[in-house]
Amino acid sequence: MNVHVTTGRWRLGLALSVVTALLWGVLPIALKALLEYMDVFTIIWYRFSVAAAFLFVFVIRKNGLPTAVKIRRPVMFLLAAAALGLCGNYILYIVGLDHLSPSTATVVIQLAPMFMLLGSLIVFRERFGTGQWVGFAVLVAGLMLFFNNRLDELVYRLTNYTTGVLLITAAAVSWAMYALAQKQLLRSFSSESIMLFIYSMGVLVFLPFARPAGVAGLDGTGLLLLVFCAFNTLIAYGSFAEALDHWEASRVSMILATTPLITMAAMKLCTVMFPGFAGGEQLNYLSVAGGVLVVAGSITSSLSGTGSRVHGE
Repeated sequence: MNVHVTTGRWRLGLALSVVTALLWGVLPIALKALLEYMDVFTIIWYRFSVAAAFLFVFVIRKNGLPTAVKIRRPVMFLLAAAALGLCGNYILYIVGLDHLSPSTATVVIQLAPMFMLLGSLIVFRERFGTGQWVGFAVLVAGLMLFFNNRLDELVYRLTNYTTGVLLITAAAVSWAMYALAQKQLLRSFSSESIMLFIYSMGVLVFLPFARPAGVAGLDGTGLLLLVFCAFNTLIAYGSFAEALDHWEASRVSMILATTPLITMAAMKLCTVMFPGFAGGEQLNYLSVAGGVLVVAGSITSSLSGTGSRVHGE
């Protein structure tokens, strides 16, 4: 079995990893603001459309489209599962974000790679190392601390906040389904071809519910937010893929695990610069400490595992 060997240009790998983490860190803030201008289906449709258009050109120029011979029934099932998983992740995440602050959404979505690891135990019969179990325990402890002042609300009452947390958790499960399917599909296709199929399916799935013409009614701020959100995933995924080419996957994952801290810091900056921004949430010291533990748990699992990290939303 061929094993990918990095180029050894770790500084470039580090820089690209930081770019990816920054883009994913500010994405929920931009999405939260964009929800004031546009409905969730139209936002997702534009994100999928831009990504599909650019990936189509890239795949055609690189290797060409996969031949129909390679797309057999088991592969079609996996492609459908991957597309359903990522489409579900996008819609569940943004609807959940409409009920929560960006900081809370980013912390909860850290469950996604953990669900993928747990799914690997069942689907691929992989083993959880000691470090991964420790990381998982630290992450769960971090979540308990993060929600320290709202545990009663989460357990005993169904509020908008509870609904948001449940939706983001479901988005993490949906992403894990996509990631597990993609892991198998990589035996038949390149990651670019897989993502092109998924994004193209997303364009078709969300088109009946989207209102693309609504972009004409956006002001300058709304249009800028839409352009940023549409290109964010494309650029972030490109930087992520390139980072893996130059640096070890565990190191890249360690940088990406800091995404919740970036979101919290960016939210603090937003509330100072734009006092009227409605996406903020007051976090006490225990909640901040919990966020740090969530990051520590993600880093521990990343450095203890062998797989690379994939991201949704």
